[in-house]
Amino acid sequence: MDSLIFFLLGLSILLFFISFFQKDRTSKVEKDVEELSLNLYQETYQLKKRMKVLEEEFMIDGQAPHLPTFSTPPHEINAILKNQVIALHKQGLNVEQISKQSALSVSEVQKIILQLS
Repeated sequence: MDSLIFFLLGLSILLFFISFFQKDRTSKVEKDVEELSLNLYQETYQLKKRMKVLEEEFMIDGQAPHLPTFSTPPHEINAILKNQVIALHKQGLNVEQISKQSALSVSEVQKIILQLS
């Protein structure tokens, strides 16, 4: 019994010393992550610098840039949404509740209900 304890103690000490000579795998991963984050910061800095140069070139005449305005065409309400509004109206919900549930404006809900009549 004593020899088994001494054997296990010796084995544990041997494994303990061997663990000091093992390569540390996490240090490589940490180094890779650090390198990746540095590359990301460098690229972000370069992109910001390029954006600043482009903004300065764009504003060279001293006036605010004229951005094109796009008019949004009136959107049509699809049949599924209309059916949902009609079903909610038949269930007795008021216009504001139907508006919240269907993500439509109150005027659009009222228009659909008036078309129903």
